[in-house]
Amino acid sequence: FSVPCSAILSSYLLGERLNLLGKLGCMLSLVGSTVMVIHAPEDEEVTTLDEMISKLKEPGFLAYAAILLALCLLLIFYLAPRYGQSNILIYLTICSVIGAFSVSSVKGLGIAIKGFFAGRPVLQHPLTWILVITLVASITTQINYLNKSLDIFNTSLVFPIYYVLFTTIVITTSIILFKEWVTMTVIDIIGTVCGFLTIILGVFLLHAFKDMDVSLGNLPQVLQNEQEAPVTRDDKNILIEVDNSSITPEDKPKVFTHYT
Repeated sequence: FSVPCSAILSSYLLGERLNLLGKLGCMLSLVGSTVMVIHAPEDEEVTTLDEMISKLKEPGFLAYAAILLALCLLLIFYLAPRYGQSNILIYLTICSVIGAFSVSSVKGLGIAIKGFFAGRPVLQHPLTWILVITLVASITTQINYLNKSLDIFNTSLVFPIYYVLFTTIVITTSIILFKEWVTMTVIDIIGTVCGFLTIILGVFLLHAFKDMDVSLGNLPQVLQNEQEAPVTRDDKNILIEVDNSSITPEDKPKVFTHYT
């Protein structure tokens, strides 16, 4: 609900205009999210912190985490100071990339909390405190750059784009770390992809047509204006075409092309 709620609330509370296409984009985002939830893969069973450590130590995830960390540092120290004020994707990409670490930390802390109530010595396990530090650092970074983005850009644009980027990173992280897609059927894979594409289409409607004054009240007028828009013709067409019904086709001027 983050996409439609943020767009609608920003329209009423912050005075940011949300036209008909923006509302349709919110609905498409909600429909796409519903389809994704219906076809979502189930988590692979990881019940202990030791199993979580084995997942985190896999070469595929280590390489993936190193790439994300390098990308995040590049965005924070090089691209953000230069292009962050003008490009909405810079700050939101930082938030989304850091989100991969926060999601992994939340997953591990969830296992630790279950183990704590089961009587396991999770507080003595070093991974618990590593996950806590990682979660605090990642969430703090996300809030910082998300607030910077909200201070500069339209709220109804920030949250949808952030949602798409964040969801993409989370899905990729789940595939690599927890291998959630291994047991999925073809129908579930197609449904998940279609749901995600529907979300992207909804976000596109929110972003691409945000400046258009389109509503149910003036929609017939907008369509009529589009139909009555004059057709611009170049000089060649004006010279060749003769809008005179009194001239028979045989008497109209003819144009011959000579090829050499």
